[in-house]
Amino acid sequence: MALCFMEGNEAVAWGAKIAGCRFFAGYPITPATTIYNAMLAFLPPEGGVCLQGEDEIASMGFCLGASMAGAKTMTATSGPGISLYSEHISFAIASEIPLVIVDVQRLGPSTGSATRGADGDVQFLRWGNSGGQPVIVLAPTDVADCVTLTVHAFNLAETYRCPVFVAANKEISMTKESIDLEKLPIPKVVNRKTAPEGEAYIPFAVSEGSRVPDFLPIGADRLVRQTSSTHGEDGYLTVDPSTIQRFQDRRQEKITAAVDDFTFFDELPAQNADILLITYGVTARAARTVVAKLQAAGEPVALLVLKTLWPVPEALIRQKTQGVKRVVVAEMNMGQYLHEIQRICCDRTVDFIGTMDGNLISPARIEEVLSNG
Repeated sequence: MALCFMEGNEAVAWGAKIAGCRFFAGYPITPATTIYNAMLAFLPPEGGVCLQGEDEIASMGFCLGASMAGAKTMTATSGPGISLYSEHISFAIASEIPLVIVDVQRLGPSTGSATRGADGDVQFLRWGNSGGQPVIVLAPTDVADCVTLTVHAFNLAETYRCPVFVAANKEISMTKESIDLEKLPIPKVVNRKTAPEGEAYIPFAVSEGSRVPDFLPIGADRLVRQTSSTHGEDGYLTVDPSTIQRFQDRRQEKITAAVDDFTFFDELPAQNADILLITYGVTARAARTVVAKLQAAGEPVALLVLKTLWPVPEALIRQKTQGVKRVVVAEMNMGQYLHEIQRICCDRTVDFIGTMDGNLISPARIEEVLSNG
């Protein structure tokens, strides 16, 4: 049946299956474990592999190896697991290894409250790698998004040869909703570009006009080199400053220069809006309710729901805030994405609605702030 009743974690697994994921490794952690459970049901019948590592570090290592061997791979965890993933995330960035990482965020810091949601990892996902190179982070708002954005995450990982995060939240991932899989706007599935046949493979060389190297799997009929250390186009280690800087620049630009191509968002526009509410994740649901109510009452309030968090979609934010007198940011933390909006909208007031106590931001709280500015 096309109509299904499923939680967000199951929907992520469906998205991975649709995208062609054939390898999953993870370690049980609330509230991400049911992704592992769903992949355990999906992958073996498709000829895929689903593994539980002895810990998060091993699980990420399994995923990197499987991806280097040519498989589309995914792992899932929560904040404490992302901490342990950090070194391997850096490896994936430096060696341009495609990978989807689902972070089902929970209340922190540390082990926090495993059964309460938050959006406390937003900055952590962006900056949790040595070197600080950019990553792609997508944020679903509901179960349907968990399907479609997971497919997008795989497509982006394959296109740009990089790790891509799906920044979910316990409140989305463990809430069940009815969705019609046949009516979802599923993007066309993308596979990584393989190197031409009949010539020696230079693992980190890029063709003219491209910033992304072609791919060949380790263990095939041509020599492939991989390393986590600074390297040149041939994959050999280098200490040459100009080569190192050129590679740093290319890895950064391949992501940041393309952000307009994967800027996903929803909105409730309003003509001549005085106030723009910007949010993401599960908070978008309360925001939609409030903004629709205020618009029905004739209030000049608009809503922008960001689904691409990193790199920051600056062009979109500048466009949507043009002419707006007041910007309000709502997020389930102490103000992590707020700083990005303040940076972009430095010429106007930016107010904040935030909480990190295990409770959702209610429509009443949002309406109170919007009405009393």
